Amino acid sequence: MAGEGDEATKAAEADRALVARIQGGDVAALSALVDALHRPLLRIAETYVGRGATAEDVVQEAWASVVDHIGEFEGRSSVKTWIVRIVVNKAKTRKTRDKRFVSQDDEAGEDLEGRFSGLGFFKGSPAFASGPEETLLCKEQTSWLLTALAALPETQRAVVTLRDVEEWSSEEVCNALDLTESNQRVLLHRGRQRLRAALEARVSAVRAVQGSPKGAEEPVR
Repeated sequence: MAGEGDEATKAAEADRALVARIQGGDVAALSALVDALHRPLLRIAETYVGRGATAEDVVQEAWASVVDHIGEFEGRSSVKTWIVRIVVNKAKTRKTRDKRFVSQDDEAGEDLEGRFSGLGFFKGSPAFASGPEETLLCKEQTSWLLTALAALPETQRAVVTLRDVEEWSSEEVCNALDLTESNQRVLLHRGRQRLRAALEARVSAVRAVQGSPKGAEEPVR
């Protein structure tokens, strides 16, 4: 426990030092923070407003707010959590204002290629990945998961994205999204269940088609 306390103290001190540098006009410190957090912040924004220019705008607005209000950081959470809350609030506001959802573009899979191994559905090779269809199914798995992820309810999507794509801890997610630990667990469990069910249904459909004899789709009259 003492070790955890020491780590928390060091992290808090590092955050205070970072904030002081940014307040002092240290461009390198701000740039390093942007480099470290911009991509995960963009993914978080996308869970609320979809992929595309709107998500980019939300994150840019959030960074502007960070710069303008860095002096208001009180250290009650980490700098990362504080910034995530700014992004979430701005994304929710934008979604309410625009009353629309920007659909994912065709390049959605490229950014996340290979990262969904963190979802934890399949440790090692999935059960269906055997035989000649293995390569095809594994290539399509990311695309199917992205489609299923986009269809999750908003808060489930945000929790799954942060926990399983960005690999945040449960504590970080609870702080960032203002959730209790029990709520976070339920949302994560339900989101994972939905993704697993969607993937298994898709795999079953593909296997059924691949296992059908030629001409089975068109009955002979």
